[in-house]
Amino acid sequence: MQDGDRAGAVFQAVDRAFAAVDRADFLPAGLRVAVGADQALQIGHGQTNSQPSTVRDMLHLLQVRAGDRVLDVGCGSGWTTALLGVLAGPAGRVDGVELIPELVTWGRQNLAGYPMPWTHIHQATEGVLGLPERAPYDRILVSAESPELRTALVEQLAPDGRMVVPVAGRMLVVRRTDSRTEVERHGYYSFVPLVT
Repeated sequence: MQDGDRAGAVFQAVDRAFAAVDRADFLPAGLRVAVGADQALQIGHGQTNSQPSTVRDMLHLLQVRAGDRVLDVGCGSGWTTALLGVLAGPAGRVDGVELIPELVTWGRQNLAGYPMPWTHIHQATEGVLGLPERAPYDRILVSAESPELRTALVEQLAPDGRMVVPVAGRMLVVRRTDSRTEVERHGYYSFVPLVT
């Protein structure tokens, strides 16, 4: 597949995921009137449902393939977990992880509206990034910002894995090979802090 064809296929897959998952189902009832706004929306506990154009950019960069094992760090309301579930499909596995117990419960309730048994939201363990016990992952999406690239997440990538993560205001694409880690920088973004 040529690069242009591959990019076109990624964009089409992301479009299908956005069409299949209604953002309103992952917003507090009082905010559903703002579902069409291209902005981050507060979901409580200092967390947000991310700006749709930013999520779309991140998913384009992540390039999830059918059958991928995917980790969704800071999954909040479960919206990105559901989108990733559509992209990975029933042959894949998507593990969302969230630190705030109230958001874990709510995110699970939201995700239950989409029958994708290959998707799960897990309670994060304080002081532990990601889900190392279920690694390695083909793709990792991080929806919270760290001042530096966290080795603990890079180590959860499978060989030839790919991670999209905001670090110090920049969106990074991290690729892990058997011998090294490659990092590309893409644009400037603002996110809530990554907390462990």
